[in-house]
Amino acid sequence: MNLNRVVVTGLGALTPIGDSCPKFWNNLIKGVSGASPITRIDASKFKTQFACEIKDFNFLNYFDINIKEVRKLDLFSQFALVVAKEAFEDAKVDFSAINRNKVGVVWGTGVGGFCSYEEDINPFLTGDGTPRFSPFFITKIIGNIAAGQISIMFGLEGPNCGVTSACASSANAISVAYNLIRLGKVDMMIAGGSEAPVNYSGLGGFGAMRALSTRNDDPQTASRPFDKTRDGFVLAEGAAALILESLDHAKARGAKIYAELGACGLSSDAYHITASHPDGKGARMAMQNALDEAELPASSVDYINAHGTATPMGDVAEVKAIVDLLGDHAYDINISSNKSMLGHMMGAAGAIESVATVLTIQNGIIPPTINHFEDDETLPKLNYTFNKAQERNVEVALSNAFGFGGHNVSLLFKKYKV
Repeated sequence: MNLNRVVVTGLGALTPIGDSCPKFWNNLIKGVSGASPITRIDASKFKTQFACEIKDFNFLNYFDINIKEVRKLDLFSQFALVVAKEAFEDAKVDFSAINRNKVGVVWGTGVGGFCSYEEDINPFLTGDGTPRFSPFFITKIIGNIAAGQISIMFGLEGPNCGVTSACASSANAISVAYNLIRLGKVDMMIAGGSEAPVNYSGLGGFGAMRALSTRNDDPQTASRPFDKTRDGFVLAEGAAALILESLDHAKARGAKIYAELGACGLSSDAYHITASHPDGKGARMAMQNALDEAELPASSVDYINAHGTATPMGDVAEVKAIVDLLGDHAYDINISSNKSMLGHMMGAAGAIESVATVLTIQNGIIPPTINHFEDDETLPKLNYTFNKAQERNVEVALSNAFGFGGHNVSLLFKKYKV
């Protein structure tokens, strides 16, 4: 069976360090932190009082739409539509010239409409018990609705679905889109993810799990992947999108090509609801599966965009997986964690880190892992790209995303060659 090659032709990003792809990339390679005290809610009674928020976000700055229509959209759906718009514009898609039956959406989110859930349920629980729910309550909170809203907004009539696999959600979404194109079911897909977890439920829930950093005195240095003093991740919000196409379709319409998506490796830890397998067994399998599908040796990898959340055990497991897979070659590659700057965007993390990986390949610059202060002697001395970006020609890169429940995804991107 002849399988289509899949290429990346458009990118969109809405992040705590930049509200467009160019701004995001510029600040990422500069090592800018997006963490600051929380403004969206009153966090004064929480152990963690900071996060990586989207500053001054207003959906009406992006779309000419009635405010009543905006109120039908949860924040995570608003984020999704904004990055979808940027990605389609970046890819220069002429909607009048494409077959919309062959263009679809796959969108990831870990939770969905967190904010809208709180907006309706809190008044009910704290009031006199009279239900005054919005008629749009359900259609604002369900996780698939962002995919549906993108389809409606842009008139896309191809496959349309949502993916939820915790922090691997948007990476899984990209893998679904990749396989649909590869098998010839569609010509083009928009894939990505969005998350808006900076609210009482998100902060309280992850805080109760002791998953969050509590460095309230210095938020900007709180996310410390691979550092000895790491104490948890920083909650973050945002979204990212990639336009994926078959190579033939992209060439036929004269699209620019950022990179090729060469493989998607999937696995499950089958171990614990929140903890990674301590030996990195599932992470290693996902990366190996990606290399096997791409028919590439481990020695071909130049860079790994690590999941790297800055949790004490998670970073150890991922590094073990990398060393076990690559052997001595692990000491020759670059590794970095975007979460040191972005925080953890949950279900959107895989998508924004994929965008960063694609831009790394295109620009030949490895974004840094900032906030390194002290070596962790329990970790091997790999090149974690600490504190400063490094120039490097990257032919092959892996982007890792792991989620509660043991979900593992490793996406293999490579430099596009005719």
